[in-house]
Amino acid sequence: MSQPPGPAPASPEPPYPGAASPPPQYPAASAPPPQYPGSPGSPGTGGAGPQYPGTGSHPPQYPGAGGPAPQYPGAGGHPPRYPGAADPAPQYPGAGGHPPQYPGAGGPAPQYPGAGGGSASPYPGAGGGPAPQYPTAHQQTATPTQYPGPDPRYPGQQPQPAPFVPRPATAPDDLDYRHQGSRVHLASHQRGADATAIGQLATQIPGFLVSLAVVSSLALGMFGTAVGWLVVVAWLASGALVFHRPTELRFARHVLKLRAPLAEERARLEPIWREVTARAGVEANTYELMVENSDDLNAVAAAGHVVGVTTYSLNRIPSSNLAAVLAHELGHHTGGHAWAGLLGYWYSLPGRLAWAFTRVLARIALAVAGVFSAAATGLLILFMGMFVLAGFLVAWYITVPLVVAPYLLAYAGRLGELRADQQAAALGFAPEMAQVLHHFQAEEDAAKAYAVTQGKKLKEPGGLAKLLSTHPDNYTRLRALEPYLQLPR
Repeated sequence: MSQPPGPAPASPEPPYPGAASPPPQYPAASAPPPQYPGSPGSPGTGGAGPQYPGTGSHPPQYPGAGGPAPQYPGAGGHPPRYPGAADPAPQYPGAGGHPPQYPGAGGPAPQYPGAGGGSASPYPGAGGGPAPQYPTAHQQTATPTQYPGPDPRYPGQQPQPAPFVPRPATAPDDLDYRHQGSRVHLASHQRGADATAIGQLATQIPGFLVSLAVVSSLALGMFGTAVGWLVVVAWLASGALVFHRPTELRFARHVLKLRAPLAEERARLEPIWREVTARAGVEANTYELMVENSDDLNAVAAAGHVVGVTTYSLNRIPSSNLAAVLAHELGHHTGGHAWAGLLGYWYSLPGRLAWAFTRVLARIALAVAGVFSAAATGLLILFMGMFVLAGFLVAWYITVPLVVAPYLLAYAGRLGELRADQQAAALGFAPEMAQVLHHFQAEEDAAKAYAVTQGKKLKEPGGLAKLLSTHPDNYTRLRALEPYLQLPR
C-alpha cells in the first residue's frame, strides 16, 4: 500500500492487518520515525526487522510500480539529507542522469572495476544491482581528458596536468617579405631558353639521330610501312608530354620519388615561394611544389612545372636560405634548363638503350669465345674494333659527337648551375646563397675529417671525372657570387 501523494493525509489511513491502531504520522523531518513493533530497540523483540503480514517477511510492494516514488511528509517533497553529507543525496539513474556524489569530498575517487581497485558502490534504487562497468585500462583506446583542476565529475580527485605533446622544431622565419600585400608586376616572359638550354639541346642532336634510326628500324620491321611510320610520328610527338602537367606529376612521384606537401609543409613553403616568384615577376601557380623525404639539403627543378625540396631543406634551414634554394631552382625553370635537359634525355633514350644492349651482347660474345679458346676471343675483339673504326670513318659526324656528348652535357650542366646561382643573386638572395654553399663545403670538410680519423682517405675525383661532373665545386660557385656580395660604397 502506498502513502497519499500529499505531505499531510486528508483522511485517516485504513488500518494495517493485525494492527491495533492506524500508522503513526511523521511530524517533521527532524523527528525520528516511530519504532515498529519487533524493530530493533522495541520491547519484546530479538532485534529482527518488522514482520509484514502476508508478504513472506518482505516489504510491501506499492501498487502501480510505474507510478511516482512516495513523498516524504515535512520534507517539501524532497528526499531526506544523509547525516554527515554536505550535499544532497545522490541523484539516481533516470532522475537527472548525474553520477552519485560520494560522502566526504576529501576522499579518494571511486575505483573502477578492472582498473586495480575495488568495485564501485551499487546505485540505490536500481534493484540493488552493481554499478555500470567502465572500460578497463587495457580497453581504453583514447587518452582521457586532462582537466587543469580537480575533475568536476569526481570530487576529491587530484589535479591532472595536461599531457605534454612535443612538436618538431621549426626553422626561423627570417625572410624579408617585401612583396607581401603589395601588387606583383609580372614579367613579360614567364619562361624561356637561355644559351645553356640551347646548348643542351644542340648537344643531344647526335643522340636524337641515333634514336630516330633505332625507332624507325624497329617500327618498320615489326609493323610494316604504314603502321611503322605512325609509330615513329607518335614517338616524335611524345616529347610534348614534358610540358603536360599530369604526366610531369606522375614522373615526379614514381621516378623522382617526390610527393605532395602536407598541410603544415605547404603552410611554410607557399609564402616563401610566393615571395620568390613575386621578386622574379613570375606567376606562382605556374609551378607545382613537391617534397622529397630526405635528410640532405637539396632541391630539384624537374620537367616544365615541378619544383621539389627535401624535408631537411623545408624544416631545418632558415626561411631566407630556403628562399635562396627555391630561387636557384626557379632560375633553372626560367632559363629552360629543366625542360631542355629532360627533352634531350627522352629523345636520346632509344639510342642509349641500343648502345647498352650492344655492350651486353659484346660481353656475352667475349665470354662464350673465351670458353673455346684465346684465339677466338682475339678474333672477336679484332672484329669489334674494325666495326667501331668503320663507324668513325663512315659516319664520323655521328660517332664523334656521341663520344664527346657526355663531356659537353656536363659542361652545359655546370654553366646552368652558375646561371641559376646568378638568378638567385639577382633576386636579392646572394648572401643566403653563399651561406648554403658554405654549408655544402662544411659538409665535405667534415666528411674528409671523419675519414682521416678512421684511417681512410677520400678518393679525390680525377681529371676526367671532374669533366663529367654536372655541378661546379663550391669555391667556383662562391667566386661567381662575389660581384653580388660586394657592399655598396
